[in-house]
Order: sequence, then C-alpha cells, then structure tokens
Amino acid sequence: DVIVARDILISKETGAKLHLCHCSTSDSAVLVGMAKDQGLRVTAEVCPHHFTMSDQEITEDDGRFKMNPPLRSPKDVQALKDALASGVMDVISTDHAPHGAEEKAQSMLKAPFGIVGLETSFALGFTELVQGGCLSLSQLVEKMSVNPARVLDIDKGNLAPGKIADLVIADVEHQYEIDSASFASKGKNTPFDGRKVTGRVVTTIVDGKIVYEEGRS
Repeated sequence: DVIVARDILISKETGAKLHLCHCSTSDSAVLVGMAKDQGLRVTAEVCPHHFTMSDQEITEDDGRFKMNPPLRSPKDVQALKDALASGVMDVISTDHAPHGAEEKAQSMLKAPFGIVGLETSFALGFTELVQGGCLSLSQLVEKMSVNPARVLDIDKGNLAPGKIADLVIADVEHQYEIDSASFASKGKNTPFDGRKVTGRVVTTIVDGKIVYEEGRS
C-alpha cells in the first residue's frame, strides 16, 4: 500500500501515466479510487486469485498457494470485487506464472512464487463476478480485453472489420471442476484444483488462427 501511495503521488507531481499491477488490498483500492477522483492518469489491475480466494483457504503448507502478492483477508477479497464493480479497478489479468511440478511441490518456504492463470481466469471471473452479481458479462469482457488494450494503447480488444481477430469462445452454461491434469499448458501449478466453476473456454483464436480447441491436441 505504501508503494501504491508513493507511485500515485509521483504520478500526481509529474503528470505521468501510471498502471498499478496486481493490486490485492482494500487500502490499495481506496488509494486508486482517490487518485481517479482527482483526475489522475492512474489505472489498476487485479488478478483472479485475489478476488476469489483468501488467506483463510491456506490450510496446509502447500507451495501451490505461494504467490506475490500473497493471498489476503476476506475483507480485501470483497473490497477488490467492489472496486471491480465500481470501475476503480480497470483490468483483470491472469498473472500466469508456470513452474515445474517438483518446484511447487515444496513447502511454502522453498517453493517459487507464482501460479498459472491462463486456463482458469475466465471461469473464475464468470463464476465469482458475473454469477456473483458484481459485473455483467460484457463488463467482464471489458476488464479482460477492451480495457487492457486501452491501457497499453494497442489496437486490440474490439470486434470490427479489419481488426486483429483475437477471440475466445466460451460456453457460459458449462459447469465443471477445475482439474489441472487436463490443462493444455505444461504448467499445472494452481491452487484451484477441485474448485467448481461455470464458464468453459472451448476455442481460442489468435490473429485469426485457432490455437486452442477443446478436445483437440
């Protein structure tokens, strides 16, 4: 929170554009909201694990739960949901950080930081935020594609003739349990194994080319 406050003050004094990654606390959300109220050029991002899981769910010494920033309190989780709903938090990112199974099988003290997020981010967002009443489906799409493109000033994040075809097709009625063994990614290090979610990505298209299709290797 101290670093968030410091960087916002630097942005205020210099007029520099500031994007804050991996916000994870209620105080950070308050600080970002204050910055936006002042009209500062500040945007902010939150990761799915920080709005779906609290430190209360760490019940054993399991390296899969080790990430940076760490999991926070239930109060922080709710504050991040509220900040996403109000527009204070602009972006949802995956924070995808794959590691070998043997690395994450170590204790919290020895395991490296990071979890995989590519194959769980949409389902977690849809389940926790859309079904949870925080966001509409279109708002979730904005947080995961439209707004990131705007923040990074790249010509993506919209559907229009002549635009780059980066698309995801998802079945928003599909309910399932997250199973890391079925991931297409080589990285399996997720604390969400066994979690019941809704919203399964069935096809991913990058620059007009199908790079993932469910059921096809």
